[in-house]
Amino acid sequence: MATDETVSFKVEREENAKAKEILKEVYNNLKEKGYNPINQIVGYILSGDPTYITSHNGARKLIREVERDELLEKMVKEYIEVD
Repeated sequence: MATDETVSFKVEREENAKAKEILKEVYNNLKEKGYNPINQIVGYILSGDPTYITSHNGARKLIREVERDELLEKMVKEYIEVD
C-alpha cells in the first residue's frame, strides 16, 4: 500500500569512504582503457547494467561491491560540499 510518508535513508561514513575509493579506482581504469569515465559511470548508475564498466583490472567486479544508491549519495554530498 502506497503512502505519502517520506522514508528516511542513512548510510554510514565508512561505507562512504569505501564508495569514494572504489569510484576513483573505477574512474582510473575506465580512463586507462580510453573510455569517457563520467559517461560510463553515469550509464551504470542510471541503468544498473555493469557492462558500462570495463572489466580491466577488476573494475566491474569492484564497482558492484558498492550499492548504486551509495555512489549517488557520495556524489551528491561532494557536489554540494556537505559531509
